[in-house]
Amino acid sequence: MNRVNIKPGIRVLIVLKKDQQSGRLTEGIVKDILTKSSTHPHGIKVRLKSGEIGRVKEILS
Repeated sequence: MNRVNIKPGIRVLIVLKKDQQSGRLTEGIVKDILTKSSTHPHGIKVRLKSGEIGRVKEILS
């Protein structure tokens, strides 16, 4: 997953810190991109408009 593919306003599935064991995904709209590097082995960290923070697992739109 590359940081250039993720833009504020797109719909994504993320895994929250508390859900990393279960792998449960949370859907939301990206508000901020928190990862500074262009790639990350566990996914780019983002903040959703809901305020939740997690790593992007899938881009929906």
